[in-house]
Amino acid sequence: MFMEPHFTSARLLIIDGHAYAYRAFHAIQKLNGPDGAPTNAIYGFIKMQLKMESTLQPTHHAVVWDGGLCAKRMEALPEYKSHRPPMPGDLERQLPEIESYLEASNIPSFVNEGVEADDWIASQACSAARAGIDVVIASADKDFLQLVSPRVGLLNPNDKSEMVWKAEQVRAKTGVEPEQVVDWLSLIGDAVDNIAGVPGVGPKTATDLLQQFGNIDNLYARLPEVKSERIRANLQAAEGSVRRNQKLIRLHTDMPCDFDLEQLSVRPADPERLRPLYERWGFKTLLAQLDAAHPAFAGQKELL
Repeated sequence: MFMEPHFTSARLLIIDGHAYAYRAFHAIQKLNGPDGAPTNAIYGFIKMQLKMESTLQPTHHAVVWDGGLCAKRMEALPEYKSHRPPMPGDLERQLPEIESYLEASNIPSFVNEGVEADDWIASQACSAARAGIDVVIASADKDFLQLVSPRVGLLNPNDKSEMVWKAEQVRAKTGVEPEQVVDWLSLIGDAVDNIAGVPGVGPKTATDLLQQFGNIDNLYARLPEVKSERIRANLQAAEGSVRRNQKLIRLHTDMPCDFDLEQLSVRPADPERLRPLYERWGFKTLLAQLDAAHPAFAGQKELL
C-alpha cells in the first residue's frame, strides 16, 4: 500500500516509460504469448501502472519516453551515457505493444525527438505545479530528487515502503534539501550517466560540505575553509568539472511541452480495444478482470 502525504484533489501521475519498461523486463523472466513472442515487459508494465493508478487515484496521468540524448549535454560531455549497453532486442520489440496498451487505455503517451524523458517530465511537472496541481513522478532516477517540492513528489519503485517522497525523504536519503541535490550530485558524480565526481568526495562528504557552505558557489568562494587538505586540493583541481556537472545534472524545466491539462485527464479504458490485445498476449487474468469490469461487453463477445 502506497504511503503518501496530503495532496489536493487534482493530481497528475507522470510515469517514466523506459524506466518502468526496463524494470518490468528484468523483473519477470520467460513470459511469452501464444505466438511465442516475449510479453514479460508488457505484463509487468501493465501491472505496475494499474497498481499505481488504483492506489494514487490520479485525476490526470501521462507516460513519457526518451527521445534521445540532449545535444547540449553531449556537447559538454561527449561520453555522457556512452557506456550504457544497447536495449535488449526482446525488450525493444515489446515497446510498440506497450504503446498499443496505452492507446487502448486512453493514457496519454509522449516522446519528442532529441529530448530526454527527464527534461520532458521535469517540464510537465513544473507546469502542473505552477497551475496548482499536485504531481507524482514515478521513477527511480535520482535526478528527480531536485524537483521535489510542496507540489511535486517522487514515487521510487526501489523504495519498498512505497512512500511518495517529499522533502523529508530527500533529506533522509541525501542529507540535503531538494534544491541542493544538483550540487550534491555534481560533487559525487553519477556513474549511471557516466559523470565523474570529485575524487575522494562521496555522498557523506558532499553532504557535509553543503551543510557547511550551502551551495557550490559558496563552497568555492570559501574553499580555504575546507579543513581537509586533500579534499580542498581535489575540489580546486576539479572545479571545472563540477561546474560542468551542474549543467549536466540540472533538469531542463522549460521544454516546450505544450502542457494541456485537459489532454491528460484520466478517461476510461476502451474494452473493445483492450480485449484483443490481452487475448493476443495471453493475459488470462487481466482478461478476466476486464470482463468482470465490463460484463455487458463480455456478454456481447460470447454471443458472437
